Amino acid sequence: MIQAIGLTSDPRKELPPAVDDVSFEARAGRVTALLGASGAGKTTALRLMLELQRGRGITYFRGRPLHRIAHPSREVGVLLGDLPGHPSRTVRGHLRMLCAAAGVPARRADEVLEVVGLVSLREERLGTLSRGMDRRLGLACALLSDPHTLVLDDPAGGLSARESRWLYGMLRAHAAQGGTVLLTTADPKQAARTADRVVTLQRGRLIADQEAADFARTRLRPRVAVRTPHASRLAALLTKEARTAHRSVEVVRESGNRLSVYGSTCADVGETAFRHGILVHQLADEIGDMGPDAEAGTRTAQPRAHEVPQSPDAALATAGGRGRKATPPVPERGFTATDDPAATGKAPQTPGREPATADGRDAGGGQQASAEVPQARAGGPRPADAPTEGSRASRAGSRSSSSSAVPLPDLPPPISVRPAPSPLRPLRYELRRAVGVGTSFATGAAVLVVSALTAVLLARVGHTPQHRLMAAWPQQLPLPPAALGAGLLGAVAFGDEFRHPALAADRGTVPRRLGLLAAKLLVASATALVLAVLTVGCDTEVLYLVYGPELAEVPADWLALGASWIGLLVGCAWAGVLAAGLFRSATAGLAAVVAVPVVVVPLVQKAFEGPSVRTAAGFPLRLRELLLSQWPFGGERYLEAAARVVTQPVGGALTLSLTALLCAYVLTTLRSRVR
Repeated sequence: MIQAIGLTSDPRKELPPAVDDVSFEARAGRVTALLGASGAGKTTALRLMLELQRGRGITYFRGRPLHRIAHPSREVGVLLGDLPGHPSRTVRGHLRMLCAAAGVPARRADEVLEVVGLVSLREERLGTLSRGMDRRLGLACALLSDPHTLVLDDPAGGLSARESRWLYGMLRAHAAQGGTVLLTTADPKQAARTADRVVTLQRGRLIADQEAADFARTRLRPRVAVRTPHASRLAALLTKEARTAHRSVEVVRESGNRLSVYGSTCADVGETAFRHGILVHQLADEIGDMGPDAEAGTRTAQPRAHEVPQSPDAALATAGGRGRKATPPVPERGFTATDDPAATGKAPQTPGREPATADGRDAGGGQQASAEVPQARAGGPRPADAPTEGSRASRAGSRSSSSSAVPLPDLPPPISVRPAPSPLRPLRYELRRAVGVGTSFATGAAVLVVSALTAVLLARVGHTPQHRLMAAWPQQLPLPPAALGAGLLGAVAFGDEFRHPALAADRGTVPRRLGLLAAKLLVASATALVLAVLTVGCDTEVLYLVYGPELAEVPADWLALGASWIGLLVGCAWAGVLAAGLFRSATAGLAAVVAVPVVVVPLVQKAFEGPSVRTAAGFPLRLRELLLSQWPFGGERYLEAAARVVTQPVGGALTLSLTALLCAYVLTTLRSRVR
């Protein structure tokens, strides 16, 4: 159950807030639609509920706000806007990355792919998916952690009628098993067809909160549905008579031989058809959209007089689950009291989470009761607000199904995972994120090529020391290509978290977790170390091939130079990671790396060159003399090399920048947790 209380967004300048004091409920076992035109505040309301946007108010998910839930991704499945993700990442790789983020087994990715029908496309890139496949993958991401609640922003936007029916069938199946579904839509007819309750927003304010049947009766235009083989002739006659009588009548030609007449009655249309000898196959009053989509199995807003009202559970029992034989559809006419489950006292059979076999046993081998009540999702007991069989049967009179029963889609099986100490597997997630796309490999290859070419050109021009020649670091550039590449790889490390609501459901939980930061710094350090070794090796080999062994000799102080080189690349990678995590932008991360030699180094040099009484000259030598007896096996050399790195202009500036970025990151993390 969702309880949204007093949702109000922060106003911008002189504009009123996009959402102003909105309160509503979305109960378990039901589909709730948040209806409103473009700009009504639907998406803003969802972002306020998920704590992704600043504002006032609070939202309870089964009695707890989202920031008080230990595992937000296992409680709420989210789909906001288009599916975010790197266009080069595969469908299966994207889901496996989210599995590691949510702490669920990797096999869960294959299970949800089978449910949404994307098994054949699991190796396709995200950038090649069509709109319909993108929506299917978005629903798979929302179902990945087996959440109790689904929050979807315009899930059927841009889909065909067939894709929309499939999507709403999945949501109906989720609700039928005790889950909560909240979706947004701008189509009133779609809301009346697919939802149990409709919450209407207009200019950021709540103007109506109604049952779907009441919404269709009070807020949608009534009309007369006519089916006749002479639709064109009858439409022309109705239009002519209305013009003669000066009445406002609108006749809309639907698909096939169907007409929708607005502003008239069944009696007037029937008299016109009788006077002109036109055969009529159907003549009925309708509210909402109960026309062509109703025959395809779409839920309608209000039952016709001759149709059988049927609850969602009854429809599910008629259709059955995976591997269960569907019963014949209920005929339109000849309905008697003995055909109604509510009248006979028999509870309709509702399948559990596990698929049942033909002999009535579930997949686990246990006998399945015929009147079993579906338990709540996410492994917990059924909440008090979940509808029972009797309450659903009592609502059957206000909702109707089509003339033929349509089976609801199957949902992925439940997952049984031991509770993790945190909702993420940071290191596993970061490794899958880093190797799931070719960005890291392409960047590394580009750095090696540019470094080799730069080293060859510097050797040809001359006037470059050998140690800078091997690193392809000319005097005119603030940083070598390898350092810029390491900083870029560190800056893009926070790319997926800020764009994927499933990973940032708790006001940026994932980006602000220190465990994830440690995993990113560890992977960035390993990447920078590999890049440092490969760059020096490739540059040395190219110099040897082009100019001979003279320029490929190992310097005498290779240990200190190697430590400085590795420290430089690791420091640049860390600066990119921290800056990107702090400012939530990869561009800001790369800018922080470049700013170290361009801005920070001159400031540090200017500070040390100012008037002073004493200087720190000879600090490495005095440090070595002090610690000589305390470090056996020559360990003081490593400490001396580290001191030399820190005392260099770039090294000191980089150390200062990393300290400032780390302190700022920790402070923002603590501030977000205090809130």
